[in-house]
Amino acid sequence: MSKKFKILILLLSLSISGFAQEKLSLQEAITIALQNNYDIKISKNQIDIAKNNANIGNAGMLPNLTGNYTNGGSIQNTRQTPATGPDRVITGAKSTNNSYGADLNWTIFDGFSMFANYDRLKELQKQGELNSKLTILTTVADVITAYYDVVRQQQLVIAADSAMDVSVLRTNIAKTKLQLGRGSKLDVLTAQVDYNTDTSNYLQTKNALQVAKVRLNQLMVRDIGTTFTVDSNIDVDKGILYSKMAELAEQQNPNVQNAFINQRIASLNLKSIRGARYPAISLNSGYSRANSTSPTGFNQKFAANGFTYGVTASINLFNGFLQRQNERNAKIEIDNSALTLSKTKLDVNSQLLTAYENYSTYLDLIKLEQRNVDIAKENLDITLAKYRLGSIAPLELREAQRNAIDAQNRFIEMQYQAKIAETNLKAISGNIDLSK
Repeated sequence: MSKKFKILILLLSLSISGFAQEKLSLQEAITIALQNNYDIKISKNQIDIAKNNANIGNAGMLPNLTGNYTNGGSIQNTRQTPATGPDRVITGAKSTNNSYGADLNWTIFDGFSMFANYDRLKELQKQGELNSKLTILTTVADVITAYYDVVRQQQLVIAADSAMDVSVLRTNIAKTKLQLGRGSKLDVLTAQVDYNTDTSNYLQTKNALQVAKVRLNQLMVRDIGTTFTVDSNIDVDKGILYSKMAELAEQQNPNVQNAFINQRIASLNLKSIRGARYPAISLNSGYSRANSTSPTGFNQKFAANGFTYGVTASINLFNGFLQRQNERNAKIEIDNSALTLSKTKLDVNSQLLTAYENYSTYLDLIKLEQRNVDIAKENLDITLAKYRLGSIAPLELREAQRNAIDAQNRFIEMQYQAKIAETNLKAISGNIDLSK
């Protein structure tokens, strides 16, 4: 009965997941995510916006040219009384005016503010690129974590399935002993209860595997019901050096680089504000053409066209101490940016050291749990042989079986946690390989 139930479970699993499944490698998962992930696409669009904004026109270095056109008129009833002679009365006098032209205004000097603004726009472009890099690093780290979670759950399913095999064997032995008169009904029932417990654990682990696959499909932005299998091993890079990671983090960590850029932007803002202390000089020119008619005027028709030109200079003499206030605030922002940079470096170093300590500890735990797996497996084999001979009680076999399961699960978990710590280290240092 129990063996048939196990076969039924496996058949149901196959009907859900499909008979042919895609073999998905980590590199393929990362490539798909880089192509499809919404956060990455949004960050790339934001880079394009920053690039579009970083131009000399947006900084105020180019002239402004505007065209204008006016067309209007009026209808009036007038009465004019001259010094001599009768009144002159006009009813419905229609006047018209028509003009068009173009005006050019070009600020050629504004206290160097335009140059500071242009440099600030270029720094904002760099900041957008850094934010996009951070989004990519975060997404890839999430994909790696989700991928190896699937590997972990896949290994746990295999371990749970092996536990069921032992329980089936134990149940069969108990039944055989009962038939030969050397066992008891209680042993058979106990074996069946333990088998059902192992089956329940298997089903829950199988469900956790499916949930992990949904999460990975979500990160890759594809049909979340897509079925696939993954690699069978969790490969941990065991050669990471803290000194190397710390050096890379100082140079490549997006948050640290972002803080550097914010510091430069704060300095450029002060430079732009100080530009208001200098005179602003503008060149202006234009062309206009005008036509008008006025039956009641001295000149009934009028037409004119021509160019205008000039130079305008202005300087702020007093604006209620706002200039001084703005400069003081800008200097405070520079101080804040320096403090933020120091805090960011401290936070990154703290995260890096924590991740490295976890990484080193999990590497040691992997070695320990590997030995425990070997010992527990050997103990289970010896205990199972003794159980066949009837020299030990069923509870001892169950205890050996549970120890073997727990050791295997801990070994799998330590491998997974070591991989997560490795991924965090490389993400913090900005050194994740996007191709694997």
